[in-house]
Amino acid sequence: MDKNKEAIQLMKENKLEEAATLLTSYIEENQDDPVGYINFGNLLVHMKDYTRAERFFEKAIVLDESAATAYYGLGNTYFEKSIYPKAQENFQKAIDLGLEEADVYYMLGMSFRHEEHYTLAIPFLLRATELAPEDEEILFQYGLTLAQSNHIGDAEKVFNNVLKINKEHSDAYYNLGVISLYREEANEALAHFEKALSIQPEHVLAANGKKNVESFLSEQ
Repeated sequence: MDKNKEAIQLMKENKLEEAATLLTSYIEENQDDPVGYINFGNLLVHMKDYTRAERFFEKAIVLDESAATAYYGLGNTYFEKSIYPKAQENFQKAIDLGLEEADVYYMLGMSFRHEEHYTLAIPFLLRATELAPEDEEILFQYGLTLAQSNHIGDAEKVFNNVLKINKEHSDAYYNLGVISLYREEANEALAHFEKALSIQPEHVLAANGKKNVESFLSEQ
């Protein structure tokens, strides 16, 4: 196993100092290889050292302007610093250079969502779900964005699909409850809120929803 692959494995095991030592050694031996800089940048993102990470990704891009994963990494640093237009620019560049992975579409969609540009976020999140259909987090965030864009019927289908993957997803039940409330289906909403609370008793939003529905039903 070469030092890059070994370092990635160490990062997965959260052995960050050992990974840093290996990557430093690799970069010293291969100063013109962008891969070492990209992996070190990813390590620094993992360590929340976004400013230094940015420099490593930029160095990789100087060495190889077509290094799609360097642009993706740079996008992540801007995303974490809440500089969403810059994040979008770099995620899009990574896609244009051929990075066809769920994560880059997901992050591009989420960067639009953080700006409350829900309609712009939808196609990217949809593409992410197509590339990773079993990823419940991507699917859930897509459903949430559909709901925030008033695509209620589509959102409902997506939340139900989340529950097919993970029947213990309390937030999916909570959001189905909100959809039922929107449709003035109080009993269905109550059932969804109660299900969310049975999975996660400290779910504050579901508890509040349950309380409000029970109050409404008691007045009928």
